[in-house]
Amino acid sequence: MTATEHPPTAAGAGASATQVFRSARTEDHATPAVSAERTSDVVSAVLDGVHAAIRAKKVTYPEFQAAKQWLIEVGEGGEWPLLLDVFVEHVVEEVASEERNGTKGSILGPYYLPGRPKLPSVTQLPMRPGEKGVPLVFTGQVRDLDGDPVPGAELDIWHADDEGYYSGFAAHVPEGNLRGVVVCDGQGRFEISTIKPAPYQIPTDGPTGELIEAAGWHPWRPAHLHLIVRAPGYRRITTQLYFEGGDWLDDDVARATKPELVLDPQPRGDGGLLARYDFVLERAR
Repeated sequence: MTATEHPPTAAGAGASATQVFRSARTEDHATPAVSAERTSDVVSAVLDGVHAAIRAKKVTYPEFQAAKQWLIEVGEGGEWPLLLDVFVEHVVEEVASEERNGTKGSILGPYYLPGRPKLPSVTQLPMRPGEKGVPLVFTGQVRDLDGDPVPGAELDIWHADDEGYYSGFAAHVPEGNLRGVVVCDGQGRFEISTIKPAPYQIPTDGPTGELIEAAGWHPWRPAHLHLIVRAPGYRRITTQLYFEGGDWLDDDVARATKPELVLDPQPRGDGGLLARYDFVLERAR
């Protein structure tokens, strides 16, 4: 993050992420009915893992009490979405995509906001006058597994600005900035004008940051575009696209990068960049 003029707080970001999670979960992320047997199986496995770690690392009572206090602070600060999305979601996504075909997925992350306005296939994302950053044109096509275009596919796209801030999670960024739902044309094509986002540091002034500092880790994510690609009759894809040569690309705190999801933008004559990526959707089962 290049600016410290308006640093978002962990409490503010956590509260926003928690509110979004509670009030606007999509059907794909809603909580399904779970049997007692499945609940027992999964929870027992999690507890067995915790117990094994305590035994293997000889966790002391003071360390246990410190962990209890930290967990309380995570809840009080509303940081569970941040903590789980950064440190856990990449494994859930990996398991969920084991038997799926098409474009590789990645984590949703804590900064998604549903209900963004629909935009035409050739469009500019909503942005402030004189929005800072290198202009980026992102173009491509949505096809199915047979290579046929998917007409009218939607790209729900959002990303950070040139200073690493997301609208809805930083008070100084206008609502809806750099967010929109782009509707592809009859050939599944799209062309989106925006700016190249910056890497960003997850908020570190709360208990998640305290954990990162105590463990000697770093809090950075590489620059990326968030996308949910969907069309009726197809499995939706939740993914992120990164930038070749970007900082933290090989050392993402969220461990969410994949080689298949790295863009290689080429310079345009006007000082901006052009990046192309084609998405492949599979039929819903």
